[in-house]
Amino acid sequence: MRFSTASELFPLMTEAEFEELTTDMRRHGQREPIVLDREGRILDGRNRYRACKTLAMEPKYTTVDTDDPVAYVLSENLHRRHLSESQRAMVAARVAKLRRGNPMLTADEATNPPIGGTDAVTQTGAAQTLKVGERSVQRARQVLDHGTPELVQAVDAGQMPVGAAVTLARTPAKYQRAVVEKVAAGVRPTEAKRQVKAEEIAARGPSELPDRKYRVVYADPPWSYGNTQPDYHPEQRDHYPVMSMAEVCALPVRDIIEEDAVLFLWVTSPILAESFQVVSAWGFTYKASFVWDKVKHNMGHYNSVRHEFLLICVRGSCQPDQRKLFDSVVSEERTAHSVKPVRFYEIIETLYPYGRRVELFARASRPGWDAWGLEI
Repeated sequence: MRFSTASELFPLMTEAEFEELTTDMRRHGQREPIVLDREGRILDGRNRYRACKTLAMEPKYTTVDTDDPVAYVLSENLHRRHLSESQRAMVAARVAKLRRGNPMLTADEATNPPIGGTDAVTQTGAAQTLKVGERSVQRARQVLDHGTPELVQAVDAGQMPVGAAVTLARTPAKYQRAVVEKVAAGVRPTEAKRQVKAEEIAARGPSELPDRKYRVVYADPPWSYGNTQPDYHPEQRDHYPVMSMAEVCALPVRDIIEEDAVLFLWVTSPILAESFQVVSAWGFTYKASFVWDKVKHNMGHYNSVRHEFLLICVRGSCQPDQRKLFDSVVSEERTAHSVKPVRFYEIIETLYPYGRRVELFARASRPGWDAWGLEI
């Protein structure tokens, strides 16, 4: 049996809904006929057709002679479907797509007048018909055009809002499928994205620290702050997998440092006090700090935060090789998330030109440094 393109405007029933339908049809038979168009294709009743096949029941059909199959499907389904705004946006996007000329349409369907006149061929018209915002329809169209079948199905089934799906549609297909799989298992979409990203990064990262001894250590740990943010609010796990304070402390940094060594450790205000656990666990003693004035502000719980600390910590005796004194406050506008200014590399290299250097939790390689981290 063939299906009319218009019949696919609305998503199929969920598994639970379909099970209820088959149970009802097993007890009472097929109450409503499956509607065919003038070409003998199913126009309305895909779920009833599936149920008949599941129950090995001979389907009952009726035929309608309509010049506007899209209008017919909408009129038959809008009043009896309890769809979310995201699901309606997907329907509206399909309507707009059909009205603008889909190569799968027959000549009759492509030339039929649109619902409500020629104005309804626009995305705005489709949004008005489905009572949904035009921006939501724009997002839905991107999901239809760029999302994997699994992602489209997740939005159609009401498992994922179209706002979350549209950003996911711009990612590789493998990543989309992995996120959708977690969502189908009950994980919230935002959390599913974070988990998949963390798993991908961790899978390609190093498991052990370098097998060398270093005089200079530069580290920007992926601190876990422990405060739960709303789904719409970005957090560290949107960018990289985080580590608890205990996990950072447990890194065997003591094994890779010389008896006389220096540590430059990036720390933010919320975990400043706790960070000294790491300083001690790694075998260092705090001596001084730089303050990076980021110029731009970030939202904080107690103030508007525009700075970050770079702690200077020492093991044994490791004062700078050069007696140049840099200003303790460095003002440089922040750029991408967690990216530190090159200026701080230059300061460290000037103060400590001798001995091996290593950057822990590095995101890129730099001449004169060894690098260790998940994101290199």
